[in-house]
Amino acid sequence: MHPATFDRLLARRRPGVQALHVVDEKLLVDARNHGPDAVAERVAQHLTALVGQGATVVCCTCSTIGDTAERARADVPVFRVDRPMAARAVRCGPRVGVVAALESTLEPTAALLRQEAESAGQEVRIEQLIADGAWGRFEDGDEPGYLASVVHTARRLADDVDILILAQASMAGAEPLLADLAIPVLSSPGPAVQHLLGLT
Repeated sequence: MHPATFDRLLARRRPGVQALHVVDEKLLVDARNHGPDAVAERVAQHLTALVGQGATVVCCTCSTIGDTAERARADVPVFRVDRPMAARAVRCGPRVGVVAALESTLEPTAALLRQEAESAGQEVRIEQLIADGAWGRFEDGDEPGYLASVVHTARRLADDVDILILAQASMAGAEPLLADLAIPVLSSPGPAVQHLLGLT
């Protein structure tokens, strides 16, 4: 799902740009079971391989291990997919709602929002909810069910926050389904691609 989403966005904004993708699902499994630091060496190996293939900037699209990727030593800029989204979110008001599909995403996302708020000199109050059953549907390939769960959870938060962010890049399809809300809703792929292109 991720490669196709990012390929579409890249093609729309800069036709002809070449993207390299690495999908390693075992990284997320191990990070959930043992913590993100447990996969740091393997993340660094992937970064080295990408640079060897000619990558000039790397976006880690996993919100659970994004911080690990940013802390790895690399010869090119590396950023986590949700950082540009978080930077926008903290400027929209102090109350930020977060919808996540995985428990392991909550603390990294909250830490990122606090970091971006501090950098911007903003206050932030974070409300987080897990979309019940969403990840199981995602793993089963049930994208409509996955997005429906995300949308349902987002609507539960909407009245109590100034902006909603969808923590996983895979939630991007839920963003247009929430366009009727009176508050902004952000998913990470769009801002990430805009930031990436600004670095190339």
